[in-house]
Amino acid sequence: MSKIKIVNAKIITPDRIMDNGILLVQDGVISGIREEDEEGWNGEVLDAEGAYVSPGFIDIHVHGGGGADFMDNDVDAFLHIAETHARFGTTGMLPTTLTSDQASLLETFRVYEKTIGIHHDGARFYGLHLEGPYFAMNQRGAQDPRFIRNPDPAEYEPILKQYKHLIARWSAAPELPGALDFGRRVQEEGILVALAHTDAVYEDILQGLDCGYRLATHLYSGMSGMTRKNAHRYAGAIESCLLLDEIDVEIIADGVHLPEPFLKLICKIKHKDKIILITDAMRAAGTADTVSVLGGKTHGLDVIVEGGVAKLPDRTSFAGSVATADRLIRVMVYEAGVALTDAVQMMTSNPARIIGVDHHVGSIELGKDADLVIFDDNIHIKKTMIKGRVVYES
Repeated sequence: MSKIKIVNAKIITPDRIMDNGILLVQDGVISGIREEDEEGWNGEVLDAEGAYVSPGFIDIHVHGGGGADFMDNDVDAFLHIAETHARFGTTGMLPTTLTSDQASLLETFRVYEKTIGIHHDGARFYGLHLEGPYFAMNQRGAQDPRFIRNPDPAEYEPILKQYKHLIARWSAAPELPGALDFGRRVQEEGILVALAHTDAVYEDILQGLDCGYRLATHLYSGMSGMTRKNAHRYAGAIESCLLLDEIDVEIIADGVHLPEPFLKLICKIKHKDKIILITDAMRAAGTADTVSVLGGKTHGLDVIVEGGVAKLPDRTSFAGSVATADRLIRVMVYEAGVALTDAVQMMTSNPARIIGVDHHVGSIELGKDADLVIFDDNIHIKKTMIKGRVVYES
């Protein structure tokens, strides 16, 4: 029976920061949260040295890192990405696909299934995030236009039948022909439906919401804003998602995709419970690479990395980020002016709730898994723990 006592810690709980707190972990589960020590402890003692102890970060939109991409369709790539992001505080993630040909997507399912149950020192996988291929061509961003198409039951029904247990969320554009039926079917299978790479206006978003589209994939990126038709103004997807309380929004808070004014605007309009931080990281995250590939090595798109972000070589579009979770927290605190507790919530309990794993992770509470991050005042990661086991130490 493993027992760990973390002492001299600033523990970030759901309602406050507990200074000089004590956290007890038994068999990978949080068994005590205290402000005063007790005699007679017969387990391991870990001194946090005055650093913060936070719930582990949960990234529900991540494509790669450490030089690998999930669409390399290789088990070692999956595990390497998970280990790379654990170095930056991520303890759980949704491996994310890109718009691709059908054969590549089916191979991703098969490879992901092989990773389940493999012991590794990286972030836990909570299911796949399928980003595409049902997108608006005008809002494709760095998604490969060769593979963008409308929802087709002949395509997605066999996927749901065989692989629904592997899918946590699916992103699509709700205004496309067949997208509302698609949303209803995906939701029926207990899969989170998100709106993404969309030219939808307010009326489309309302219809989508009724059919399960309740998360906005990387708000502002690949998303319509206010538009005119016959001289009349129509609210685009951006304004609609900010306005509608029923929709959660995820944001790439790297300070580049969304500079300071946008981050502050989102935080001013949306409640802190409805904002989710994501990296949208591609394979160059966690490396010093200046030239990379977005997507699988075989069919991916060439990109360059400069100014802290990945771009298409002609610089017409960003191509995923090179951010890691710790950077998101730093940007939100030091650039957007968000309280540390709120920024942590946006990277822990909020994503845990929307993908349905908040019963066992996402916050420091009795009985939850000891997926924890210890970081200093500059949000530099000192330790990452998964179920009480240290998987990274600086």
